Amino acid sequence: MIKFLAVVKREYLQRVRAKMFIVTTILLPVAMSFFALVPILVINIKTPAVRVAVVDQTGKLYDPLRRSLGSDESEQAGANDARPQGRPGLTSFVLEEINAQNQSIDQLRDNLNQRLRARQIDGYMILPPDFLEHGQAEFFNNNPGDVFAQPTLQSALGRAVREQRLIEAKVDNKTRAHLFQPVDLQAVKIGDTGGQERNSGDTFAVVFGIGFLMYLSILMYGQIVLGAVIEEKETRIAEILFSSVRPFPLMMGKLVGVSLVALTQLTIWGLAFSAFALFGVNLLASRGVTSFSIPHIPISHFLYFGLFFLLGYFIYATIYALVGSMVTTAQEGGQLAMPIIVMLVVSFYLFLPVSRSPDSPFSFWVSMIPFSAPVAMVVRIVTHTPPFWQIALSLLIGFSSVLVIMWMASRVYRVGMLMYGKRASIPEAWRWARQA
Repeated sequence: MIKFLAVVKREYLQRVRAKMFIVTTILLPVAMSFFALVPILVINIKTPAVRVAVVDQTGKLYDPLRRSLGSDESEQAGANDARPQGRPGLTSFVLEEINAQNQSIDQLRDNLNQRLRARQIDGYMILPPDFLEHGQAEFFNNNPGDVFAQPTLQSALGRAVREQRLIEAKVDNKTRAHLFQPVDLQAVKIGDTGGQERNSGDTFAVVFGIGFLMYLSILMYGQIVLGAVIEEKETRIAEILFSSVRPFPLMMGKLVGVSLVALTQLTIWGLAFSAFALFGVNLLASRGVTSFSIPHIPISHFLYFGLFFLLGYFIYATIYALVGSMVTTAQEGGQLAMPIIVMLVVSFYLFLPVSRSPDSPFSFWVSMIPFSAPVAMVVRIVTHTPPFWQIALSLLIGFSSVLVIMWMASRVYRVGMLMYGKRASIPEAWRWARQA
């Protein structure tokens, strides 16, 4: 036990004191803050309103379209004296009605094309006389990068057409307002105890976040275990260590030491994320947004998250250590670790079908397989908590598999760490594992 603790201490201190650990610990929260704040700042950049000329050959849709776009709250003047004003995060418009009388459609097109090329307008729309019957119009602009103007105009035009059709059907204003009144469908989750809880879609975000955190952590720290084993093998430190420490305590000390490094780094990131979230809440509150939806997570779920995180980490970290003892270079280790990464990716993508049907036979079996259980069972717990016996059975199978994998890996580790010159094949590794 003393030698085991010595290995754990060495692995932990060696990696925590490394410059790369300090840099990544500081850099990741900064990068996350950057990628979260930049979209908010970009959305709030004021952009000039889109100047659109409207040729309404129906003579009925210009005013409804202007109301639908909200242009009656902004400029309603012509293009010569219009003063475009942008709205943060939204596409705003300045509409100009073009008189289509005494001009052919070809003349109108030529004049508007000249104004478009001269940048006097940003686009123009032609509504044919039979537009109310057929619903086909044309919108011309010279900015293919503006992917928001056309859908916004189409949506507003659709509302204007529906309103005008109801007017022509002699539907009064009160009835029209009632017909256009939106519906509100609220999802309510019924708990096992009969309680009700409003579901605003935050559960999916929690499931995705937990699955992604587990995937990223296992991938990152598993690679650290792989690199540490290969480094000791290349520098032949293992030969010296084996003279004083048995292979199994040495391998376990390495796994536990790296896991403590991961715990330290994740704790720091968690505190930084909490501070950033608090700052974001205060920022939104200062802008008048005071209603926040925070998903309710029972205390017992945090215990399950921790257990399944440890399960996933030790399963894949042990396999990484096994791969490291079989290869001779980091390049070979990266090639042989590809199946591990594939298993991680597949287990991560299982969160989608499992979250849609957490009680299906497929979800049950993938939550019992040790390689996919860390993600699948957590998804089931968050979406619709299964019976306790299923959770306990998954943990029992998983940690039993961890012990078996560790036992086999320690036997391969004992022989493979002293082998140089060529990469061990899978039959050779299997033969080492079966040796007494």
